[in-house]
Amino acid sequence: MSVSTNNAYGKISISDLAIAKVASHTAMESYGIVEMVSRRFTDNLSVLLKKDGSGKGIKVTTSGNRIYVDVYVIIKYGVSISAVADSLKEAIKYKVEAFTGMIVNTVNVNVIGVKL
Repeated sequence: MSVSTNNAYGKISISDLAIAKVASHTAMESYGIVEMVSRRFTDNLSVLLKKDGSGKGIKVTTSGNRIYVDVYVIIKYGVSISAVADSLKEAIKYKVEAFTGMIVNTVNVNVIGVKL
C-alpha cells in the first residue's frame, strides 16, 4: 500500500517501505532505544535474506491519507520506559508527518525487551 496526494503539479505516492525507513531511522536516533526487532521469526528470516533491513521493527498501515505506525524496540536498561516511549511516539509522528505531508493517526510502541 501507499499514501497518495495531489497538488498542482501532479500526483505524489509514498510507499509504506519509505515511511518505515523514516520511522526506523528516527527510532534509532532516539535516546534509550538500543535496537529495532522484528515482530515474528519469519520477519527475521526475511531481513537476513535482504541486504537492506532498514525497515526492520516497523509496521506501517495506511488508510486513505492516514498513517498508522507500530514500532517494536529493545530499550536500554535503567531508562524510564514511559518517557522513552512517549518521546519516540512524538519523534516518529513529527518526522513522518514532515516527510509525507500526511497525518499520522497513531504510533504504537511495543517494548520487546531490555538490554544492558
